[in-house]
Amino acid sequence: MSASDITTPARLTGDKNSTLTDRAYHQLEERIVNLQLEPGQVLSEAQLAEELGIGRTPVREALQRLASEGLVNVLPRRGILVSEINLSRQLLLLELRREVERLCTRKAAQRVLPDEREAFRILADALAEAAKNRDDAAFMRLDLEFNQALVAACRNEFAERAMRRIQGLSRRFWFQHYREALDLERCANLHAKVARMISEGDADRAADASDELMDYIVEFTRSTI
Repeated sequence: MSASDITTPARLTGDKNSTLTDRAYHQLEERIVNLQLEPGQVLSEAQLAEELGIGRTPVREALQRLASEGLVNVLPRRGILVSEINLSRQLLLLELRREVERLCTRKAAQRVLPDEREAFRILADALAEAAKNRDDAAFMRLDLEFNQALVAACRNEFAERAMRRIQGLSRRFWFQHYREALDLERCANLHAKVARMISEGDADRAADASDELMDYIVEFTRSTI
């Protein structure tokens, strides 16, 4: 699977400058998550602006967003560095992710609209198919769709903000280690179970499925030691 197989949909606004900032953010976030920009790498604002074909102000604003999410560090006199991947910090992140994701899953199951139910059902089937075929590119794409559908269906802007701050770091860790440590079939099936419970509007079973998924993600994370 190459970086081109994985895309992060932009959330564009009507304001031109915000649109450019969003575009710069999503392109840089994708490069960091996919390890095209490696942990510890020093970033040049001017060079990134040239590569992206976007002005330095939107790039600077995008880097500030990435810094708030822990994907880059802005260091006095050293510049901007892509943050290192640290197992201990990843486990701490998962403590928070477990609680936020359970909340989002429970609320999504309670608040899901009829057309969203169908979308989650389709996602569940597609994730199960990816598990059956052990298709990592399909799984990564569907995982992004699942995350977006989940935060939309939970209808809680504060939970959505928290999830956005968590997801980039989680996906980057996954991308670094999935080839040698991930049980893709198990992971995709656990995602499918959460999606199916949301589609059925069963909040308790959806929350339990979310915990089951997080148990595996912690197990996967510890297995990378």
